[in-house]
Amino acid sequence: MTRNVISCLMFLILTVAAFQASAIDYTVKQLDKAFVMDGKRIGKFEVKLGDIIHFENQDPWFHNIFSLSDTKTFDLGSYPKGESRAVTFDKAGKIEIECAIHPGMFMEVDVK
Repeated sequence: MTRNVISCLMFLILTVAAFQASAIDYTVKQLDKAFVMDGKRIGKFEVKLGDIIHFENQDPWFHNIFSLSDTKTFDLGSYPKGESRAVTFDKAGKIEIECAIHPGMFMEVDVK
């Protein structure tokens, strides 16, 4: 390999490592059939590219958190009280998040 190719690869590796190191982990709880953070119900939340949200079930019943948004599609499956599932937000845009079991649960994540 030439020095330029090696230099470019090293730059790319360091950039990706720095991006991952700067990601923030958030915890959004499911409590009383609502999305809650810091003791408050949330309907909208903003994160940066690479940030992670841990969806922690604190209700005595199962939740199934999912999104059908074009920006980020996922389905965390059903999980009981005390369990948590995480989602990494790797594309900018608005993401609607719901619970498949409780239709009144809804939040929007804006990834910048």
